[in-house]
Amino acid sequence: MRKTRKSVSTKKEISQCKTAKEKQEDFIMLPTVDFCFKELMQNDNIRKNIIAALLNVPSSEVESTELMPTILRKESKDDKYGILDVRVKLKDGEQIDFEMQVEAFDCWANRSVYYLSKMYASEIKEGEGYDCLKKCIHVSILAYDHFRDDKECYRRIAFCDTKTGKEYTDLMEMHILELSKLPPEEKNETSLLQWMRFLGGKTRKDFEEMAKKNSELEEAYDVLDKLSADEKKRLEYETRQRAIRDYNIGMLTAERRGIEAGRKIGREEGETLGVSRINQLILELSKLGRTDDIVKAAADKEYQEKLLKEFDL
Repeated sequence: MRKTRKSVSTKKEISQCKTAKEKQEDFIMLPTVDFCFKELMQNDNIRKNIIAALLNVPSSEVESTELMPTILRKESKDDKYGILDVRVKLKDGEQIDFEMQVEAFDCWANRSVYYLSKMYASEIKEGEGYDCLKKCIHVSILAYDHFRDDKECYRRIAFCDTKTGKEYTDLMEMHILELSKLPPEEKNETSLLQWMRFLGGKTRKDFEEMAKKNSELEEAYDVLDKLSADEKKRLEYETRQRAIRDYNIGMLTAERRGIEAGRKIGREEGETLGVSRINQLILELSKLGRTDDIVKAAADKEYQEKLLKEFDL
């Protein structure tokens, strides 16, 4: 009887070991995690092929790509730093900033315009003419619906005449890739759509299937596979995943605390300050993502008054 139990126990342990090994072998990094995306973009061929797809030109026309520092310098002590995911410079001086964003970001349009403008303005030095300015492109790769009123998964945004639609200049433009809106797969898809599918891949099987259809994606999958097998890189990847997860939980907690604090403010100060003023203050602070200020205002009446004056309420 003991022998039978021992045999069953041994078989269970073996089965568990096999399952753990299979999970280990099946593990694949996801490009939507910014750490993985940055590592993929270290590869010159992957950079060239993605840029060629984005600009709708043959990859042979993208002669060289140079990774640049991703921290945009401050022009003054009061200026705000800009930290990019991947910044690339082409042979003609054109610059492209790639940003990967998984979670919805209320001020994403403001943020991307700020980064694009800062990148463009940082090109010119004192004493230089405006003719030295080169084209700058901001690429937003989003894993959520940013434009919620349509199903377009890709759009190019540039300076245009609002009446005629005629382009004013192409020196600054934005490309928005919404991976969550990818349509059902079709034959003869554009290179850009294929790359979007790759960047939005969820499982090893997804990547394997895509690699069979396209030599460029096959190379990218090989790089992804090697990255995933590197224990040090995997540890960095998982650390980044945890950091993102912890940040999102923290933001959700802060939001809930902010809502509860807002209700408390409304209850305690409704008679003297008026419910509408408090609700408006909470709304304005929430729009700006200032949930900590909502919490602080609930506990500090002096700070609450200061905020009301700040928003002229």
